Amino acid sequence: MKIGVLAIQGDFAEHIVMLKRLSVETAEVRLPSHLDGLDGLIVPGGESTTIGKLSVDFGLLEPLREFGKTHAIWGTCAGAILLSKDARRSQPLLGIMDITVERNAFGRQVDSFEADLAIPELVEGSPYHAIFIRAPIIESVQGDARVLSTLPDGRIVAARQGKLLATSFHPELTQDTRFHQYFLSLAK
Repeated sequence: MKIGVLAIQGDFAEHIVMLKRLSVETAEVRLPSHLDGLDGLIVPGGESTTIGKLSVDFGLLEPLREFGKTHAIWGTCAGAILLSKDARRSQPLLGIMDITVERNAFGRQVDSFEADLAIPELVEGSPYHAIFIRAPIIESVQGDARVLSTLPDGRIVAARQGKLLATSFHPELTQDTRFHQYFLSLAK
């Protein structure tokens, strides 16, 4: 299995480290040709507007949309925004996942936090310790998208639609490989 990580901005290196811990072959994706031979792709956290603009500049937006029709894509934080059909503002989006997101839903960097989440789909059902940094919230899911996890107040922080996965938090910043393992199961 070979998983790409969109490597034009954001915390792509941390995802690569996590995948290598799982003995997965990785590739940094910066150009459309870098998608060839991949089984899945992670769009990392970072700054969603910048990632979107650079995706346009590098001619990646349409190839990423096409890739997502047949392959697994996981967006973490800013990556979840990029996957969404609606980010409530004008910015380049892949628009391939039936979710609506609100950027920076919890406030500024200083408002970052951690929380233990119940995520039944993960191996070993213990709570998943999630790190939220200037995180978006998934306001709603539509179509065949479904909620994977919420905060105790009901706000959606993880969703899945077929082989597409969106998380508001940063699994790559933890030592817990379960979310990456879950994504690999979608990419098979």
